[in-house]
Formats: sequence, structure tokens, C-alpha cells
Amino acid sequence: MPSDTLSNTFSALADPTRRAILARLTTGEMNVSDLAEPFEMSMPAISKHLKVLEKAGLVERSKQAQFRPCRLQPDPLKDIDEWMEQYRRFFEGSFNRLDNYLQQLQAKENNDEIE
Repeated sequence: MPSDTLSNTFSALADPTRRAILARLTTGEMNVSDLAEPFEMSMPAISKHLKVLEKAGLVERSKQAQFRPCRLQPDPLKDIDEWMEQYRRFFEGSFNRLDNYLQQLQAKENNDEIE
């Protein structure tokens, strides 16, 4: 069965520690020890989180001598944004219809007050 990238991405983002790791990577590339600094967990635990993020394609690690810097890969987030666009259009349409309805009610109320 082929991998469902959207599901992998949502699964990786379901954990608050992994979201915090991604947020830290928005400032730029970091090595694992710097990335792990604010978290009160072991390096093996951080490595497990990074492996999940790597599997989802959200993080890429490269080798530079003894360092393994991590970098954010935004493509899976773009896929989520494209998937969510259909729902964004639905809600915007709903809000527009609600706004039109409220304007009609207000206009009717204003007309009733004038008469």
C-alpha cells in the first residue's frame, strides 16, 4: 500500500514536541544538541522525534563532518495548505452568506424603524 504523505504529515504534527522542534527550525539550520536544548528529555527521545519528522519529510538531516545539522523542509506543509484550501473556501462562503443575511436583517430593521 503506498504511503499517504498527508496522513504522515498530520501524524508527525500531532505531537507538541515535534511542532516545537519545527518552530525552532524556522529560524534556520541547527544541530541536534542545539535543537534539543530547551526540551527536558533525553537525546534518544529527541532523535526519535526527529526520525518521525524525517519520515514525514518535514526535516532533513545532512552530514557535515561529525555534525548532523537539521533543516526544515516546508513541502509537506504546502501540501497541507493546499488540502485545507477547499475548507477555507467553504468557510469563507459560509461567512459571506451569514454576512449577507445579517446585512439584510439590519436593513429590514432600519426600514421598520423609519416607518
